[in-house]
Amino acid sequence: MTLLLQIWLIFQRAMRQSLRNPVWVIIGIVQPLLYLTLFGPLLQPLITATPGFPPGDAYQVLVPALLVQLGMFGSLFAGFSLIQEYRTGVVERMRVTPVSRTALLLGRSMRDVVVLVVQGILLTFVAMFFGLRAPPLGIVVALVLVAVIAMATSAASYAMALLVKSEEALGPLLNAIVIPLLLLSGILLPMTLAPAWLFVLSRLNPFAYVVDAERAAFQGAVLSGTVGLGLAVAVGLAALTVAWGVRTFHRESA
Repeated sequence: MTLLLQIWLIFQRAMRQSLRNPVWVIIGIVQPLLYLTLFGPLLQPLITATPGFPPGDAYQVLVPALLVQLGMFGSLFAGFSLIQEYRTGVVERMRVTPVSRTALLLGRSMRDVVVLVVQGILLTFVAMFFGLRAPPLGIVVALVLVAVIAMATSAASYAMALLVKSEEALGPLLNAIVIPLLLLSGILLPMTLAPAWLFVLSRLNPFAYVVDAERAAFQGAVLSGTVGLGLAVAVGLAALTVAWGVRTFHRESA
């Protein structure tokens, strides 16, 4: 059985689990929709009155950042489901099968990518009713970036879940990671408004480059260096976390 077929089989199993509870797809998009509804109108007067804001209107600044937030929060908490499977013996039963440990990770992560892209499409569609205007190619590029980020955060979440094997430990660990990444990414407010020391600190956060790339894509600058850098950072991060996740699956199966 080839690796691609194994990944497909694990993906199908994981996707069936998600389709049995489609309400979670809606629940996952509630928080970004609240930001869109309650925070977006506050940005419009700030954009016109505050120097340093990126070009575009409030929703061209906010919606691309919310897509990155979806990728971060939606997939980074995927490890909780793996802990439940570990506790009920599902992971143990899979270990005795000939299925590749790489497929066990990538099949699950691909499910998370599909769910996050669907949520991203829904969010972008709803944002158009608020006045979002963005070129179709820019939206496609932005969704590709979301998919890569979803793969990166999903793989990292599964790796951490296998290491701690406890919801009580995984929750605080993820919160300790997510909050600094969120604040230093420019999701809530662009980091161009930050003082120099905070802006420099944000450059250590890979998600800051992805947020910049998303905003540039929504402006139509899909061939710009900003988009290229953001994509390169996202792909590099995904490669690192997938390698870490695969290694963790192999070690836990030894």
